[in-house]
Amino acid sequence: MKKVFFKTFGCRTNIYDTQVMVENLKDFEVTEDEHLADVVVVNSCTVTNGADTGVRSYINHLSKEGKKVILAGCGAMSKGESLFAQNRVFGVMGHSEKANINMLLQRETPFFQIGDLTSLDETIVHEYTGKTKAFIKVQEGCNFRCSYCIIPYVRGNARSQDEAKIITQVEKLALNGYGEFVLTGTNIGSYGKDKGSSLGKLVQRLGGIRGVRRIRLGSIEPVQIDESFREILDEPWLERHLHIALQHTSEKMLELMRRRNNVNRDLELFYELHEKGFALGTDFITGHPGESEAIWEEAYAKLEQFPLTHIHAFTYSKRDGTPSSTMKPEIKGDVAKARLKSIEALVLEKNVAFRQAKHTVPLEVLVEEEHDGSFSGYDQFFNKVLIHSRRDLLKEWVRLDAYDVQKEVNVASF
Repeated sequence: MKKVFFKTFGCRTNIYDTQVMVENLKDFEVTEDEHLADVVVVNSCTVTNGADTGVRSYINHLSKEGKKVILAGCGAMSKGESLFAQNRVFGVMGHSEKANINMLLQRETPFFQIGDLTSLDETIVHEYTGKTKAFIKVQEGCNFRCSYCIIPYVRGNARSQDEAKIITQVEKLALNGYGEFVLTGTNIGSYGKDKGSSLGKLVQRLGGIRGVRRIRLGSIEPVQIDESFREILDEPWLERHLHIALQHTSEKMLELMRRRNNVNRDLELFYELHEKGFALGTDFITGHPGESEAIWEEAYAKLEQFPLTHIHAFTYSKRDGTPSSTMKPEIKGDVAKARLKSIEALVLEKNVAFRQAKHTVPLEVLVEEEHDGSFSGYDQFFNKVLIHSRRDLLKEWVRLDAYDVQKEVNVASF
């Protein structure tokens, strides 16, 4: 039986999509060792030019080893046609073709099967290879059209997965021993808008399933925090960390980015959640065209006011075909990187202060990794914890009443 290796780039949604493909393989063996594979499926990311470069580099590496390469994921939509025309990959399969992977991999001639951007996955995922937590894709696509973002063009418009199917999937995974569930999608806050429901209502139902110990949410837009969502904020199974995408803290930049949020309303929302004890993360882009020194200084001063604990910051990367790609003036790369480092340092200070303030709160940690006799995992505030123990704690839930707050992590003995 031929062996298949899956290489997954990018976001949590891609992790889920890879597992959907694994579930649909019947006539192949999945291997965790790339070198043993006859076929390599590259589940690609195209969110930035850098992501495209990483995927191309990996494909070149595989070609030198003589591997049969299949391109899947968002890069199949944006770069698949050119890579296929250059004979860089044997096959290209779009998002809607994941359930057909077994048939496609049996083909003896090259194929370009891009599919459509309107479908939803029908596959029920039962397990996650090598993972301690389960990822649940609740929706696909995005109706936002932020000026810098290519994702709606490679994932399609927002469409919600059937609630009954989501519940069935969580029930099956809970029976298989998974206790932490990460809800993912292109824009999960839009869940239910097309079905007369909402993300808050869905999560409330999932929290009631036997075996569900913690629910973690992917990125949400500030405008998507509605009353149904506020109703779940005190539930014990909801992770005490929320990631709410700001992207910037200058009104001028939000306008250029075609964002739907407002800085002052965002600040009010963050303080409302902070007062409930949540750790709060966000996304932030530095160096987008138009980010003058004056705008940057205003944005940084505003960002200092936000009670943030985590940040996913990145420098602007031009994506051909997006409105931002033609905007002027462009910002020099070294300036964008310096701004990036300054906000990362700011939020690290805020994170340490948050952990010190919470030092008397016991931590509930799902242990995910072991390295050289020490274990690590994430607590309910999505902070990494390093645990020294003589016991094998891998995949266990651990309560830590005593721990040391260090700069990068909390450290404990168990």
